[in-house]
Amino acid sequence: MSKRGTSDVLNETEFAEGGPSKSKPRLNYRTLDSPTASPISGIMKSVQFLPYPSLAFQTVPTKSIPFQQPMPLTSFSYDSQHTQEFSDSALRYYRPPPPNAQLGYGYEHWIRRPEERSRVDSLLKAVDRVTEGQHKKMNLAEVGVVAWRGVVTRLLTAPYEDREGWEINVMLINGTLYLEEHRTESQIMEKNNIKPQHRKMMYYGYAFESYCTTEHSKPAASNQSDGSSHNSDVSGWGGHVDTNIQWCSVVRTKLGDTKFIIGGEVDCSDGQYKGTTDTFVELKTSMVIRGAADEEKFERKLLKFYFQSFLLGVPKIIVGFRTPSGQLTTTQSFQTMQIPRMLREKSGHKTNATPWNPSLCLAWCHQFLTYLKQTVVRDSDDDPSHQKDSVKEEVNRGHSPTSTTVWRVSFVPREGARVVKLDKSEVEEVVNGEDRVGFIPRWYWDKVNSATHISHQNSVRSSSAAVQPAQGAVGGWRI
Repeated sequence: MSKRGTSDVLNETEFAEGGPSKSKPRLNYRTLDSPTASPISGIMKSVQFLPYPSLAFQTVPTKSIPFQQPMPLTSFSYDSQHTQEFSDSALRYYRPPPPNAQLGYGYEHWIRRPEERSRVDSLLKAVDRVTEGQHKKMNLAEVGVVAWRGVVTRLLTAPYEDREGWEINVMLINGTLYLEEHRTESQIMEKNNIKPQHRKMMYYGYAFESYCTTEHSKPAASNQSDGSSHNSDVSGWGGHVDTNIQWCSVVRTKLGDTKFIIGGEVDCSDGQYKGTTDTFVELKTSMVIRGAADEEKFERKLLKFYFQSFLLGVPKIIVGFRTPSGQLTTTQSFQTMQIPRMLREKSGHKTNATPWNPSLCLAWCHQFLTYLKQTVVRDSDDDPSHQKDSVKEEVNRGHSPTSTTVWRVSFVPREGARVVKLDKSEVEEVVNGEDRVGFIPRWYWDKVNSATHISHQNSVRSSSAAVQPAQGAVGGWRI
């Protein structure tokens, strides 16, 4: 099922009510290495800070950062118990929804998986699968970042986020950055106890997916109910909503010189799935557009829609527009890679008239990840050198620092990202009494830090460093 969070619902509520966009005043804070008090321990810490780029003039970055087209590595499903299995059993197929569908249908049968800590365990099982053994498709030593799609989407869209702050935990293992969204117990509780109105609006998105999907790649008729609909008397209903059940794709891609392994949920395939991203479809809902203000808000929403699909190679986004009461009025299909061009043409190709600039987002993300890795390498407990001038050299030589240190990155709307090393009590809170090293499950930590594994990975890094790639832009998607 779809990735609908509380913030999406709250934004849609404002959309419906036509409320103004509110944001915190921007603070004049740009000092690096400033001491600050830990909210938990009260001790003084060294804080690293990277400001967002100025949005006053959305100029195209001097150096365009290429993004490589995502290529599938593997896929997996979660069943009704949310148990992971490496199969396509949960994959759904697209079909057009019936006209005027009621998105509130089946609400009382909704099985909603409770919100919890955003762990990377299942993604790491996929990483292990595609970097070792008979299913091996790439060398882990070549990977710069491992993360869920949602985290990378947040990184990319951060410069335009003016309302909601968020945090990620970071660890460096054998030269690879692992990123995990940080959620406090109070945040989890809040997400599990949202107001009935917001809960109903969240459901509308899932219901739209049910109307738009079927278990079969070639349904007998687009307006007939799926066989899994539990004897539904509603035309086109694809079955009651269970958010335990998901189908996920894991891809490899590259931003600048940093290779990624990214995993994320895919809503459905338009036609038979053949192991490529060509048939992937992202399903979204939004309020009907009633005027210029609504149109402007929708165009801002397209930023998140765009990068969510962009990162997994999803070529098509289908948006269902609905009334406040949940009636589907129309659908519109967007070609993912055409969205930036569509907005530029609408604005008359005036850069500052467009609501967002994807090149600025890519440049910011590349700058942030470079800065983050240099910061972590420099200050990791196990790194032999703490001299700032040698950090870049150490990384370029292919050295693979590893540390049990956990870092916390806090993204502050309209300001930037603060990076701080967690103390012992804060790390224990991340571990949460589980068998982990930081937020990494013990089994994965032990495996990637075994002597045999490290020796092999270091030889791969040395070989890669010896063969310098040709200069020029990396093959990728045009934006």
